[in-house]
Amino acid sequence: RSYTALIRIASLFNSKAGAWIKGRSGWEDKLAESAGGMSRIIWFHCASLGEFEQGRPVMELIRERYPEYSIVLTFFSPSGYEIRKGWKGADYVCYLPADTPGNARKFVSVLKPEKAFFIKYEFWYNYINELYKREIPVYLVSGIFRQDQPFFRWYGGLFRKMQGMYSHFFVQDENSRLLLNKSGYVNVTVTGDTRFDRVKKITESAEPVPAIEEFAGNEKVFIAGSSWEDDEKIITGYINRNPGRMKWIFAPHEVNEGHIGRLVKMLKVSSVRFSEYTPAHASARVLIIDTVGLLSSAYRYAYIAAIGGGFGKGIHNILEAACWGVPVLFGPNHTKFREAADLLKLEGAYCFTDYDQFAGITELLLSNTGIYENSSAEAAGYVMRNAGASEKIAEFCFNKVVNNRT
Repeated sequence: RSYTALIRIASLFNSKAGAWIKGRSGWEDKLAESAGGMSRIIWFHCASLGEFEQGRPVMELIRERYPEYSIVLTFFSPSGYEIRKGWKGADYVCYLPADTPGNARKFVSVLKPEKAFFIKYEFWYNYINELYKREIPVYLVSGIFRQDQPFFRWYGGLFRKMQGMYSHFFVQDENSRLLLNKSGYVNVTVTGDTRFDRVKKITESAEPVPAIEEFAGNEKVFIAGSSWEDDEKIITGYINRNPGRMKWIFAPHEVNEGHIGRLVKMLKVSSVRFSEYTPAHASARVLIIDTVGLLSSAYRYAYIAAIGGGFGKGIHNILEAACWGVPVLFGPNHTKFREAADLLKLEGAYCFTDYDQFAGITELLLSNTGIYENSSAEAAGYVMRNAGASEKIAEFCFNKVVNNRT
């Protein structure tokens, strides 16, 4: 409740907090109206857009294999809800009401889900407890655990209690399984990360982007995906010194006028926004993607990609580029991401901490065909080898009788 109160105060000054409050207004009536016409409901909860991409392949597989079920999708964050509120893969999409005992009781009573899937890090005590009390199976998808998390610390009693309410953990790696086993939980399966299934499907179904094809022409293309200002300072520094080395595409993480305006000012070469692109702009050196939802398909045109976030809270999705056989570069804050460590070892990815390192890696990939081809093959091969988690999860949850107490 204190968290909700803080959000209400913040909503007076912050648009995202305002969306958080407004989106939850009247949730009970809206849910009752929508869920009333559904049968055999499966509930998926994602914090935001990144977690949605992890849950999506499981939802799509359920929709395809088990059409008798209805899917309700909830989000915690406005950034996830606003982009995916119209997603056709779910029968109803809404915000998760604040995690209070009353809300949890009402929500589960109205929804009446047969199963619930929470993605990666989602541990909401009142909701999980309500599901547990009603003996509704609840699964954690693409979970990943580390020794420094509250579950495994002296003060983590409440977190450990929530772990005990999960029917089964589908985790990304062996280390997560060992940590859970050490805490007394054997209801664990190492399935890997469902994002591999998502990006593999992207390579199989992505539509061409004619404007990018025309912009690229016969030149190599560098894509800076989900970029932040600290990434852009380094990359634009290289572009300004070497504009003719490649064509350059930026897809900023925050698509707003302030961010794009700052990026344009950093550049000393011609640029054009995707929303304004015409064939007359084909000679521009830089294309700035100012729309949402295009990046994963755009990577197919990349020769090299840099993924943003490595100079901030953590890198964004590197698999969306790697699946196309694109060597990926990123900043130093990547240690919490298993795929980053794996690709660095395979030399399908490279870390840079400053301009000189970025320039050196870029020049190496451009000048040494053997190294480039090895990086490309390792990046694509890594994704293909690790796909299949969604299949394992669906098989376990729908073709096997599971006691939610084990």
